[in-house]
Amino acid sequence: MKIGIVCYPTFGGSGVVATELGKALADNGHQVHFITYNQPARLDFFSENLFYHEVSVANYPLFDYAPYEVALASRLVDVVRFEKLDVLHVHYAIPHASAAFMAKQILLTYGIYIPVVTTLHGTDITLVGKDRTYKPVVTFSINKSDGVTAVSENLKKDTFEFFDIENDIKVIPNFIDLTRFSLKPKDHFKKAIAPNGEKILIHTSNFRKVKRTEDVVRIFAKIREKIPSKLLMVGDGGERSACEQLCRDLGVSEDTRFLGKQDAIEEILSVSDLFLMPSQSESFGLAALEAMACKVPVISSNTGGLPELNVEGVTGFLKDVGDVDGMAEKSIYILENDERLEAFKEAALARAKEFELSKILPLYENYYTEVIEKSLSAKA
Repeated sequence: MKIGIVCYPTFGGSGVVATELGKALADNGHQVHFITYNQPARLDFFSENLFYHEVSVANYPLFDYAPYEVALASRLVDVVRFEKLDVLHVHYAIPHASAAFMAKQILLTYGIYIPVVTTLHGTDITLVGKDRTYKPVVTFSINKSDGVTAVSENLKKDTFEFFDIENDIKVIPNFIDLTRFSLKPKDHFKKAIAPNGEKILIHTSNFRKVKRTEDVVRIFAKIREKIPSKLLMVGDGGERSACEQLCRDLGVSEDTRFLGKQDAIEEILSVSDLFLMPSQSESFGLAALEAMACKVPVISSNTGGLPELNVEGVTGFLKDVGDVDGMAEKSIYILENDERLEAFKEAALARAKEFELSKILPLYENYYTEVIEKSLSAKA
């Protein structure tokens, strides 16, 4: 198949999933074309089956805001026509699904019918999409897609609850590449961070308010009172400075490291003992899955799709959003006994294997085939 993938080219979950999916499809013999405004962050190697098409936006003085959606639609028309794509797969509804619909209608004037698959990732539904500024367009775009997928049962439920959806939604969960995300021999790195055998806690995110990064610091401060430990904060974003200040206020700055954005996150996870994810909302929890694949148990909130991934009392624990005391208590329970910690680590890896890329990739391939065949039948 010749597959076009539209995504945000960032370190965020939807961009990571889209890029890793595209790379896996290319490895499996499909021709994959990424169409976005920058080269995706994880599109970091050459393959004869991978192509990147940049969307450039002319910024005329007339526009206060550059019309990216129009530029994207025009680029989609161009790529579909000249690369003869079989299907477009757009990740994150806003503005990709609506741009794909516009491109689809333009392509019909050339006698070309391109089926569109839209994957819903989370905040495009639960946060941004619900805003009345965007809701009618999001609803329309989902209903006009030839196929729709969601990354969790919870997100599927929310989509039907928040929008007047007439389309079917297929749940295809996020996945993990266990050839990359696995425990790496990084003992020297661990000793450098925790020279006296301290436990290492980790949080990775884009430091938005929805991630509740200040709760991470508060949880760590309580753990540190009972167990010698260090905290690694990986990522960057608007809440970072507030977290740094909170570390100073709580007196944990010396035991906290802010590492910024990191490409080789699996190496940092490999030295970690516990992953903290106290998010306000998570449609799936890809960062938690990456941690589990590296044998790191998870303390998370019980929101969104997280209960579908993090198994209570097995791979970690789930607590209500904002329950800093409860999350700290369960963290201490896991960390205070090495045998117990090892059991949680083994269980985390076992759970991660259920989401292995080789198990999820065929679900997408089969769905593309189904959507293409359905569109050909409708066209006939």
